[in-house]
Amino acid sequence: MSAIIEIKNATKEFKVLNRREGLLGSIKDLVSRDYKIVRAVDNVSMNIQQGEIVGYLGPNGAGKSTTIKMMTGVLEPTSGEILVNGNEPYRNRSRNAQDIGVVFGQRSQLWWALPLVESFRILKDIYRISDEKYDNIMKLYRSLVDIEPLLHKPVRQMSLGQRTLSDILAAFLHDPKIVFLDEPTIGLDVSMKAKIRTLIQALNKERNTTVILTTHDMGDVDALCQRIIIIDKGKMLYDNDIEHLKSFFGSYRTLKIRINGDHEKLAEEIQKKLPDFSVSSDEEWISVLVDEDKEKVIDVLGKLQKSHDIRDMQLEEISSEDVIKKIYEEGVS
Repeated sequence: MSAIIEIKNATKEFKVLNRREGLLGSIKDLVSRDYKIVRAVDNVSMNIQQGEIVGYLGPNGAGKSTTIKMMTGVLEPTSGEILVNGNEPYRNRSRNAQDIGVVFGQRSQLWWALPLVESFRILKDIYRISDEKYDNIMKLYRSLVDIEPLLHKPVRQMSLGQRTLSDILAAFLHDPKIVFLDEPTIGLDVSMKAKIRTLIQALNKERNTTVILTTHDMGDVDALCQRIIIIDKGKMLYDNDIEHLKSFFGSYRTLKIRINGDHEKLAEEIQKKLPDFSVSSDEEWISVLVDEDKEKVIDVLGKLQKSHDIRDMQLEEISSEDVIKKIYEEGVS
């Protein structure tokens, strides 16, 4: 069975002007031909099957958005091949638009002044959705979420969470083969994040829709993604499931301790004493990510007890967030 998305050695380069400083430099830049080539995506290949939920992850500037723009047909690759549902998206943008849905963070695709149901009806006409198909999807929506209070509410009167939920419903309305979700839960409270994640899971299951998720929220990744792809500096670092990724870091444990005092300053002190390990803090805990191949947790705890009055401690397996951070910093060998 062929993949719904096939990317072979995709590369995207941009010409960027080498800018000069100052007013005179700005004037000279108007006629300058002094350009440099920036490679935003570097020889990326992947196959994604129908119905998968894939987390496409990486730090800011890694090349995620550029890859998504090539898959949606906004950008043409400099070299390589991209096929979405058998089509080259940048050559067949209209056809590709029928096959995809997109939600970009807090940029709503809904009509600001209109009630949600009117936006849905406009999208129904744009995508030429039959009455029967539209009625079926609305029945599904009503079974998944309490949509009735939102249908006759103008989008401008909705909360951020309600708008995000409505945007996701709009993206799935025409039954696309693939939906791209860019930071769908950014800025939302814990309760609304849970509702959004449950909705995405349900729509993926009911419609067998492929979902490509870009996010910095590891809660989204843990809750939704069967597979993750990590990209940094344009190059693909990892393509597998999260449990396989954790196996690379099986010797890591997170030692969490409580100490009286300013946790931020205390974390800085501990970091100096333990330069081989990553130390972080919040209002409740100071966390030390310990690689037991280098030193046992019990020995690290013993060192800390000699210099600090530890009130409480916990030991945890390495979190998905810490795994991803280690990949950004060190890669997977």
